Amino acid sequence: MNLTKAMPGLHMGTIFSCVGKWRAMPGAFKVGSIILAAHVLFALIGMFWTPYGYAQMATGIPLSGMSWLHPMGVDQIGRDVLSRFMYGAHIVLTLSLAGTLLGMVAGAALGLVSGYVGGWFDEIVQRLVEATISIPFLALALVTIIAAGPALAGEPVLIVLVVGLVYTPRIARIARAAAMDVATREFVAVAQLRGEGTWSIVLREILPNTANVLLVEFSLRVSYAPILIGALGFLGFGIRPPTPEWGLMISENRGLLIASPVTVFGPGLGFASLVVGLNLFTDGLSRMLGQRSVVGS
Repeated sequence: MNLTKAMPGLHMGTIFSCVGKWRAMPGAFKVGSIILAAHVLFALIGMFWTPYGYAQMATGIPLSGMSWLHPMGVDQIGRDVLSRFMYGAHIVLTLSLAGTLLGMVAGAALGLVSGYVGGWFDEIVQRLVEATISIPFLALALVTIIAAGPALAGEPVLIVLVVGLVYTPRIARIARAAAMDVATREFVAVAQLRGEGTWSIVLREILPNTANVLLVEFSLRVSYAPILIGALGFLGFGIRPPTPEWGLMISENRGLLIASPVTVFGPGLGFASLVVGLNLFTDGLSRMLGQRSVVGS
């Protein structure tokens, strides 16, 4: 058999199949995916190459505005804003994904077990969840950072933990509702009759059947994470300078809006496009999976 003749047909069939699936996807999902892919590519480039060092000073005349050498201008101490913006892209993405993933693991585990076990355990968990959710998420994040002390202030690990803490009760509430719906089904009763333990039933029976709900919830929460991280950076409770997190960059250059407004254009556009891309992706994903994302919870 001539493999060189067989392979092109196989490849073309695969390509046509992928194109057909792509066309059938919701428009919001496709647009969101393209925006997110552009952000990931931009972040990867910024990790390994920038026109100047992100902390390099005297790269140009301070507040000199846009130029071919400095498309996003130069800040008040001579740092190239484009270089800082490029390097900060992977920081925003990494912190957002890591923090949301931590909240998803903790919240899903707590919510699924609570919804399945019920009883006094569920009552205690839900009272704690309600008490935590009643605190505004930014206030909870600030209190946590202050309680951690100055030794951990500005550390990426602390930011990830804060995002995870803020999201855990909200995800747990969604996971509990999904688990309660699945726990009454026949295959769960069959697993109970086989003598399987709580964790075995949760992992093997309930988790796979709530995966769609949790996936949409993860997408929704990760779209809020850059806003929370940026707000912390803007208020001075985020990543320690001179590391160029976008919220910190906006805070550093907010006094330059009249003298050199282009210095905040990059991080502002980055936040806006990233959040729009994530929201479109989430909306499209929820339609594909037949789920409804709960906004504002």
